[in-house]
Amino acid sequence: MSNATDSSSEAVGWTATVGRAARGIGPPLLFGLRMWASVSLALYLAFWLELDNAYWAGTSAALVCQPHLGASMRKGWFRMIGTLVGAVVIVLMTAAFPQDRFGFLLGLALWGAACALVATLLRNFAAYAAALAGYTAAIIASDELGATGGTNGQAFMFAIYRVSEIWLGIVCAAIVLAGTDFGAAPRRLAKLFADLSAELASRFSVTIGNRGPGFLGTQVLRRALARRALALDPVIDEALGESSRLRYHSPVLQVAVQGTVAALAAWRTAAVRLARLSESAAQQQGLAVLQCLPPSLRSEPPPGDPSPWIDEPLALRQGYAGAIGKLMAMPAASPSLRLLADQAARMLAGLCHVLDGQALLLDDPARHQPRRRFAFHVADWLPAGIGAVRAFAAIVAMEVFWIVSQWPNGAWAITWTAITVILFAPKIDAAYQGTSSFIVGNTLAAICAAVILFVILPQVSTFVGFSLVLGAYLVPIGALMAQPWQATIFTPMVANIVPLLAPTNQMTYDTGAFYNLALSLVVGSAVGALSFRLLPPPSAAWRTRRLLAMSLRDLRRLAIDPFARCREDWEDRMHARFIAVPDGADPLERAQLVAAYSVGIAMIRLRRRAGPLGVEHELEAAFTAFAREGGTAAVIGLMALDRRLAALPGSARRPAVMRMRARLLVICDAFGQHQAYFDAGASR
Repeated sequence: MSNATDSSSEAVGWTATVGRAARGIGPPLLFGLRMWASVSLALYLAFWLELDNAYWAGTSAALVCQPHLGASMRKGWFRMIGTLVGAVVIVLMTAAFPQDRFGFLLGLALWGAACALVATLLRNFAAYAAALAGYTAAIIASDELGATGGTNGQAFMFAIYRVSEIWLGIVCAAIVLAGTDFGAAPRRLAKLFADLSAELASRFSVTIGNRGPGFLGTQVLRRALARRALALDPVIDEALGESSRLRYHSPVLQVAVQGTVAALAAWRTAAVRLARLSESAAQQQGLAVLQCLPPSLRSEPPPGDPSPWIDEPLALRQGYAGAIGKLMAMPAASPSLRLLADQAARMLAGLCHVLDGQALLLDDPARHQPRRRFAFHVADWLPAGIGAVRAFAAIVAMEVFWIVSQWPNGAWAITWTAITVILFAPKIDAAYQGTSSFIVGNTLAAICAAVILFVILPQVSTFVGFSLVLGAYLVPIGALMAQPWQATIFTPMVANIVPLLAPTNQMTYDTGAFYNLALSLVVGSAVGALSFRLLPPPSAAWRTRRLLAMSLRDLRRLAIDPFARCREDWEDRMHARFIAVPDGADPLERAQLVAAYSVGIAMIRLRRRAGPLGVEHELEAAFTAFAREGGTAAVIGLMALDRRLAALPGSARRPAVMRMRARLLVICDAFGQHQAYFDAGASR
């Protein structure tokens, strides 16, 4: 009897394991099938239209395909833009240097460097479009230069052919993907926002109620939540790819991400203040603020349930907005209590921005959100500049080698060098490892292409047979590409198989031409990888120190120039720096950057209230002391200003006075916690 029970339990266990494996394999395998269908459709139409090089249509279809529909559509649009820009540039370059090979090759290298620069400055698929503009020009140039290395005046026709082939592949992939995948990026993004915001709100209320870990423990939690908030950017891009309505209202989603950052900064400021109070004072003031929070955040402990964020975002927003009104109107007997109430209100205001984004994602008809114009800020020009120099040097080195060696396929080696150095320039820390995996993927693609081309395809005489052979390769490799494990290896295996096979209506099997093409692929990608070793990007620690130094410099400029920044501009600038911080940055450095962000906002808001209260002279003197001598000197002036405000008639009953004193306290707390940072580099 026990043996039968054990067998039954074992069978149930095996069934559950097989079921989990099937659910795990299913989506990647379906992605591989979609990719195969996209490539086959693109090649069939390209053959039917008798395009010059049909394989570019199949290659584009393979490259556009992504595991998520929104990413595929977004990548397709930006690939169209990048291809067109690159084609126009190479035509203009040919016209500028009709009989000058040196000028043409130098212009090609400069264009590759410019595209590497812009690709590093931009993010997500916009960066991909910039990179594509660079190596599209190199692809058309390789067709034009041929084996002899001279422009032949056919650039315009080559550009028309390549753009037509590439756009055809993009359209075919879009048709297949849109017809087989209905997309779920907006709902997935709404779920990520809900999980993040619900946890943030509950953790904040635990801190205010002094019911959770101390300051060091909350630091760890805030860092984890900050990483999750900044990781939403690519998911937002996917959601925009699935909905034109979301694209029109995209500023609402950007404000939602910044709302989470503002909420995290408010949580940090409140936690610093509570850590500086005595235990009894922290409990008393925290309880007073806790009573003004929404009922869902007062439970013991708060549940952090994300379902209201999805089911009823507008009702939740209304509750948070009411709590903000209570917190702002709450009488405060001390600047410390006023600070805690204001930071709680600021945290809830940030979450209200998230709820606006939730309403947009969930297609709530009751939303009415204004559009906001965001300024583009470059966090640091130096890594992008180094990437541009590297791209220029690698392309020029490959061009010189081609001219000296007179290699017939040298033009293609230049193309693959350009692709490698431009494509991996934005990855910075992971660039060399990525190019190493890229070489492995290209080498495996060349080996597989040789087997398919010279062993299997001679036995096939129809397009259906060719498509089946291609499917036997693309479906499993595409499924592996959809996995996070070693995607850099499998992506070139998918992308380069069709160019290596170079299928035509009437197939030819030229071993010499194939091996030359495969060699140019491997050599070009190897030269690109070597360039990252010879001219490596700045280290993560050095880039982090630069970001901190630039933030401190901007903060000092803000202190001495009342018109230097508005609040939105400061938030956008610092948000760009948050995104640019390397993953390996020290937690203390991240905390210093958040502290600079909070101090900047406090400075901007203090200036608005100093004039009506007649203390602008004292405030500017303290800010000037910070700019010239550092935070320690500024604290002396700020505390003197606080004493003057406290001495004003009826100051305890004037909310404006108490709020200004609370903001002075925000700055003093930050200067005290990170004294070495805010004193660094002062002119004294």
